[in-house]
Amino acid sequence: MILFFGTRPGKKESKQLNNVACPYCHQTNTLTVMAQPNYAHLFWIPIFTINNVKYAECSHCKKVYYKEEFTPEMENAL
Repeated sequence: MILFFGTRPGKKESKQLNNVACPYCHQTNTLTVMAQPNYAHLFWIPIFTINNVKYAECSHCKKVYYKEEFTPEMENAL
């Protein structure tokens, strides 16, 4: 019997952070948070979530902030 087991990224979701300034360029309303779960799958059917990758990107300066680098202001806006 052959089992097809692996991991696969899920659907990417985005959310605009309103009234939050970028810590690097200090522009307001330019941060977008992206969240993408990674699933373990069996026969291409998602079984459970392994992890959820979150990061924010500034559309003005293009700086990327990972979950560990979020400011309290960014956390509250989520």
